[in-house]
Amino acid sequence: MTDSAQMEAIEKEYRDIEESGAWNQVYQRIRDEGTFDLPCTEARKSSNKNLNRYRDVLPYDHTRIVLTDTNTNYINASLVKAECVNRSYVLAQGPLSHTTPHFWLMIWQQKIKGIIMLNKIIEKNQIKCHQYWPLGESEGGEDSISFSTVGLKVDLLNVSRHTHYNYSTLRLTKTTSGENRLILHFHYTTWPDFGVPQSPEAFYKFLNVVRASGVLEPDVGPVVVHCSAGIGRSGTFCLVDTILMMLAKGLCGSGQGKVVDMLLDMRRQRMGLIQTHDQLRFSYQAIVYGAHKLSEVNGKDPCEESSSEEPSLADELPPQPPPRTDSLTRSMIESQLTHELQDGNGTDTAPEDDEEDFEEDSRGSAPGRPLPEPPGSDGSGPDTSLPPSPEHNNATWNETELRKRKRQELKVATAAKVKAMQERQRTTELWHERKRIAFPGCSAASWQTLMPLVC
Repeated sequence: MTDSAQMEAIEKEYRDIEESGAWNQVYQRIRDEGTFDLPCTEARKSSNKNLNRYRDVLPYDHTRIVLTDTNTNYINASLVKAECVNRSYVLAQGPLSHTTPHFWLMIWQQKIKGIIMLNKIIEKNQIKCHQYWPLGESEGGEDSISFSTVGLKVDLLNVSRHTHYNYSTLRLTKTTSGENRLILHFHYTTWPDFGVPQSPEAFYKFLNVVRASGVLEPDVGPVVVHCSAGIGRSGTFCLVDTILMMLAKGLCGSGQGKVVDMLLDMRRQRMGLIQTHDQLRFSYQAIVYGAHKLSEVNGKDPCEESSSEEPSLADELPPQPPPRTDSLTRSMIESQLTHELQDGNGTDTAPEDDEEDFEEDSRGSAPGRPLPEPPGSDGSGPDTSLPPSPEHNNATWNETELRKRKRQELKVATAAKVKAMQERQRTTELWHERKRIAFPGCSAASWQTLMPLVC
């Protein structure tokens, strides 16, 4: 049960900062005290530079995940522990196309059961993460992806869509032995880059869905949490989850400063966690909201609101029919993606970023332990309208065909746009790689002098 004195201390701390408008000052203090000169030797090696999405977001040597049985032991991912509540997170960058095999090898070797994704594939006309899991044939992708360099295969089994998130069940198979494991993929779809979710309520529901699945429990290995860089949104998620666990166990004490202390401790394990004062402010808001919800249920696990009819890893069920709002949801997402791509010239200005399309599909099998459904306000309830007339049926059929054709045209146009972005990105990466090989150690200024001669 959440101790009221501990909860009130955090809430008072939030109110004091809010009323004084001091979020920027508090965040600046965290940046000053939480920037540590710890070695990142492996991350800075020339052989590993192209494995980093961003040059200034690197894993520390003492917490980096070390791969085995592949051509490199390096991946931009850090093990972050909150030992007081027995939580372990692997905070990672969004995979690049050429690091996706390493990402899945890490999932296998670390015995990870859950992946929490907090970004969209494309944000502000830039590719923020590779489409590293199967999209599904009905969405123009594939139902499975094989990674021969690491001997792994990923199959999409099931997708459940909700207003702010989707969760998918994936099967990860070691191709040499046939051994396979179920992996749960939780995708929060409405969290803007460098921003915050629309409300702490929606985020808290998502957190409860993740908790109810069991992927955060210590007996199933660490959980992967990633956004694009693996520090801003990812740090926010881990901080909120940890502090709420500490409150539930009575570990926060009645004094102030526990939230900042925990964030500083996490920053010693992965650099730069929480990137803006808005993300810090939202962390407090989500903690206060979650603490009140915990106190309302008197210590009872709020995740128990989940339905017993939902599938679990223990007993695989046949596929469930997709919700009636599925086609509407897909068309809205396609439209949103098109608008994002058309807002600018479509140039991917971040050379570290990588490719492709987004959204998923519905297939079969099941997510982990029972997962709670959000309130039934998505139109998926019983249809109580009167049956249409034959004339209405004809008109509806024509309209449906027209919508189908438009959706197909939109898919083709969007795929072409994304493919063009991918090609530009590949060309940029190839050019920089050739430059590095041909002129090792050449400075940027020298390269500007040489470039007309090379061209």
